[in-house]
Amino acid sequence: MAGDDTVAIEIRNLTMAYGSFVILREINARVKRGAVFVIMGGSGCGKSTLLKHMIGLLAPVQGDVLYDAQSLVRAGPEERRSILRRFGVLFQSGALWSSSTLAENVALPLSQFTELSPTDIDEVVRLKLALVGLKGFEDFYPSEISGGMRKRAGLARAMALDPDILFFDEPSAGLDPISSRRLDELILELRDSLGATIVVVTHELPSIFAIADDSIFLDGATQTMRAQGNPRDLLEHSTDPGVVEFLTRGQKAPVPAANQRP
Repeated sequence: MAGDDTVAIEIRNLTMAYGSFVILREINARVKRGAVFVIMGGSGCGKSTLLKHMIGLLAPVQGDVLYDAQSLVRAGPEERRSILRRFGVLFQSGALWSSSTLAENVALPLSQFTELSPTDIDEVVRLKLALVGLKGFEDFYPSEISGGMRKRAGLARAMALDPDILFFDEPSAGLDPISSRRLDELILELRDSLGATIVVVTHELPSIFAIADDSIFLDGATQTMRAQGNPRDLLEHSTDPGVVEFLTRGQKAPVPAANQRP
């Protein structure tokens, strides 16, 4: 398993709601530094809502999210900005500016949040695009490339400020199996080469078994977290029928080998 025993992120007694409608209650989990941590569960169970709380887009009804024991929920403005600067986020759609080239998209956070010269920004942009396999596509527009390439361009932008924590919201959504697998491989390469802590929201079983060092299983019906652990271990040892059904899609299946697709 990648990572070490240091806790990079702690979700502590988190309850989330939209108005009076509770989405999830009393979620507790720890994410180890340098690990790929998967938030999994069926559609509508609150996976993306939890991610939005983790990156500060939504405020919880109760509870906290801590980064290196530093509270994001209770942080003051300056402290909050310091924590958020450590994040890179790849949204489900890629969220690229359609009127800007890939290079311009990746350059945007560098021009806004650093004092790098235009020459240095250009050098960083080319490096980030090369890291995700898009060398030579700097001057292309999002409409001129495939969905998988747009996801990788979004990832290059998420990495622009060298974050130590990367968040992915349904990265495989809308991708064909080959593009999805290549993105999974890229996630593992980033974990291994950069030592980044990576949090991935997904319900895609091939990706879950391919990339996860650790995971949590959320259940919308009970509004709870029903399991935490390596998904291969959960598949082999869990006695929770809901967890087993999700990980097998209701069918008996052998436990996949580490970082291999079932």
